[in-house]
Amino acid sequence: MLCVTSVNVNGLRAAARKGFVEWLADTSADVVCLQEVRAEPGQMPEEVREPAGWHALHAPAAAKGRAGVSVYARREPERLQVGFGSSEFDGSGRYAEIDLPGVTVASLYLPSGEVGTERQDEKERFMGEFLPYLKELRERAAAGGREVLVVGDWNIAHREADLKNWKANTRKAGFLPEERAWLTRVFEEAQYEDVVRQLHPDAEGPYTWWSYRGRAFDNDSGWRIDYHVATRGLAARAVKAVVERAASHDQRWSDHAPVTVTYETGR
Repeated sequence: MLCVTSVNVNGLRAAARKGFVEWLADTSADVVCLQEVRAEPGQMPEEVREPAGWHALHAPAAAKGRAGVSVYARREPERLQVGFGSSEFDGSGRYAEIDLPGVTVASLYLPSGEVGTERQDEKERFMGEFLPYLKELRERAAAGGREVLVVGDWNIAHREADLKNWKANTRKAGFLPEERAWLTRVFEEAQYEDVVRQLHPDAEGPYTWWSYRGRAFDNDSGWRIDYHVATRGLAARAVKAVVERAASHDQRWSDHAPVTVTYETGR
């Protein structure tokens, strides 16, 4: 089995103070991918910079206090990579990947965007560069008999079932028609699978992010924007997917919840 967890920690130093360290000590995952770390390795407490029993890859953003992704693996990776060959985005702390036996696992933090602003333009540029890379990555992996898993905060709800109040959000970043169409291209044109949706085809959600505003968490008024996106061979071996939603609002250490999927690797 290969168990992989993805979670946007909304600031790793803050999450570490609120319960992330204890969660990491208890998890049975083989790989943990983090997004929105918002710290350089030298700023992190040792228990999250180099946690005991884990091999850590940190990819901070050049812009201080922004973005940042990390990957923890119990097994020493065969290869490490930060960025995906983009002159604009390789220093932005939005992508890192590792090679384990038979599979490449990547942590992605796609820009969130904001309609009518440069942030949305940045998101569109990122998507424009990232889709060709996903295709190339799948083709390269297939040539070597490998699978690919890109997990993380994709910042797009793909279907109406992926957010509670979809009708009120059709003109907002994260649910724009063009963003959803791009994600469809990831699944169809680039030939990847949305693993959680594959295992829960008729579910509302399961949501992975809830605003800190109002009572969104208590009312389960959330968005599903954190994904496991896998090549089809690996997706077919997914046997269990769980969103590790906190028991109560005061037990949250992020506004996102960990998304954990177990894959059979022996077939």
